Formats: sequence, structure tokens, C-alpha cells
Amino acid sequence: MSGEATALVCSAVREQEGLTVVKVEEENYVAGKDSVLEGVSQSQEIFRQRFRQFGYSDSAGPREALRQLQELCCQWLRPEAHTKEQILELLVLEQFLAILPEKLQACVQRHRPENGEEAVTLLEELEREVGEASQQVRSSESQCWYLIT
Repeated sequence: MSGEATALVCSAVREQEGLTVVKVEEENYVAGKDSVLEGVSQSQEIFRQRFRQFGYSDSAGPREALRQLQELCCQWLRPEAHTKEQILELLVLEQFLAILPEKLQACVQRHRPENGEEAVTLLEELEREVGEASQQVRSSESQCWYLIT
């Protein structure tokens, strides 16, 4: 299935009379629905990483650092396209993933959950699988014990 998609492209950032001006243009392109959604998800992740990895030394001073952080945050959270609830969901999901043990974090992030509920469902499925595998190991160990005695 293919369709026309619209992307907002930011360009030409400049200061004018103390205000930051960001030129936003629309670009139309034809792509499949799944590839468009995947592209949006990947670009959102790139913007999130840029926002989180930005350092003070990457700017020419405090005002420039704040301006760049604001711009990166808007690129990531897209307040013009997302509701407050969606933005909060993104922030809570990110923090939830950050507090997970590293192994679980990596496992969940590979599946790219879009919200906290998806992340929890993935974790619960993983716990069930691990519990079942552990139960199978214990069961086979007890069978071995009976064979030895």
C-alpha cells in the first residue's frame, strides 16, 4: 500500500531582533504506510537522542545552549502535532525505560514500544517466558534426581 505523506522539515535557523526564527517547510513524498510510520519513529528517536546527548560545550554560551535545547526538544516531542497526554506518555516511557536493569532495557528497546503500556506488556511476556523456562529446568532437574536415587 502506498500513499502520499507529508513531512515537516526544519531549516534556516537564525536570530532576528532577539527572536529565534525557524523555517518549517512541508515535503510531500510517496511511501508505504509502514515505512512512513517507521521513518517517523526513527526520526523521533534520533531527535530524542540529540536532545539527551546535547552538551553545554556544544554551544557558544548559555543563551545559545538554551535555544538549541528548546529547538531539539520541539523536534523530539513535536508539540504542534502531539497532545499534552502524548508528550507526557513519551517522557514517562523514556524514564520507565531508563530505570530498568540494562538487560531488560535493551530487550524492551529492541521492540520500540510506543507507550508505557506496550513496554509493560513486553516485560510481562518476558517474565512469563523466563518463568516457564525456569520451571522446565527445575522439573527436569527433579526428574534427574529421581533417576540418580
